[in-house]
Amino acid sequence: MELEVRHLRALCAIADTGSLHRAARQLGVAQPSLSTQLRRIEQELGGALFVRARTGCRPTPLGRLVLSRARPLVAELRSLVIEARAAAVGGRQLRIGSTASRALAGWLRRLRRHWQEPTLHMDVSANALLRMVADGQLDVAFVHEVEGWPLRVPDGLRTRVLIAREPQFVSLPADHPAAARPVVHLCDLAHDRWMIDPAVDGEWDAVRRMLREAGIDPPVLHGDYHTAASLVAIGEVVTVCQPTSPSRPDTAVRRIAGDPLGVRLLLAARTDTELDGVYPHLADAYQEVARQAPAYREWLEELVPGA
Repeated sequence: MELEVRHLRALCAIADTGSLHRAARQLGVAQPSLSTQLRRIEQELGGALFVRARTGCRPTPLGRLVLSRARPLVAELRSLVIEARAAAVGGRQLRIGSTASRALAGWLRRLRRHWQEPTLHMDVSANALLRMVADGQLDVAFVHEVEGWPLRVPDGLRTRVLIAREPQFVSLPADHPAAARPVVHLCDLAHDRWMIDPAVDGEWDAVRRMLREAGIDPPVLHGDYHTAASLVAIGEVVTVCQPTSPSRPDTAVRRIAGDPLGVRLLLAARTDTELDGVYPHLADAYQEVARQAPAYREWLEELVPGA
C-alpha cells in the first residue's frame, strides 16, 4: 500500500480526537473502515502508531514521529488547495448563509485569512437558506436539521455532515431548582412556561412531540431566540438551546435527561469544491466552541471516553 495524504489526515484526526469513533465521525467514514485503514497504515510503516485503551487512543513513540512529519504536510496541502481555489475564482467575496450557531464567529475569522471579507446572511429557516444556495444567491449555507423533520434539499446541492446528531439542551434561570443538577428531567419543568421560535423549521413540532412523550403539557410562548434568552434571565421562561450555548450568571444550560431532542448539522453548496474550501474551517471552529462549553464537553466525554 502506498501512503497517501488521506492516510495522513486519518492519523491526525485520530490523534486530535483521541478516539477512533470520534475521528471516524469527523472524517465522515464508518469506524470499522477507519480501523481497517489504520491497520494497513501500521503494516506499511512497520509498527503500531497508537495504543488503544478504554480511555481512547494515544500515539506510540513511532506514532509521535509520524505525526510530527504528517501534520505540516497536511496543513501545507490544505493551504495550497484553499489558496488555489481562491485564486481560481479571482479572490471573489464568499457569500455565506447560516442559521444561528456559536461556531459562526470562529468560522468567519478563519475564512478571512483566505478570502475577502465574507458576506453573511442569517435566517432561522434552513430551508430558505438552502433555496438561496440553489438559486445562486449564496455560495454555501451552514444549517441544522431537526430530528424527525428532514430538510427539503434542492436537487443539485451537495451536502456534508458536520455533526450527525447534536443533542439540544435546555436554558433555564440560574436559580431554578432543576438547575442545581447537571441533568434536567422534563417533568421538573412541567409547570414552567416554555418559549419556542416557530419560524425555525421543524423545531416547534419536535419540541411539542418531546413534551408530549414526556407526559407534560406546559404553557408555550412563541418568540425569537433573543427574546427567549432575555426572558430566561429574568425567570419568565425556559427554552431549548444549542449545547454550545454559554451559561451566564443569571442562566444555566443543562442537558435534558435521555437526550430526547437532537439536530443534524450540515454544510451545503452547489459543488464539492466549494464544500472542500470551507468545511475544514467550520469543523475547527465548531470543535473550539464545543471545548468551551462545560456541559457539552462533559456530554461528549461521557459519550466517547477520552474524546
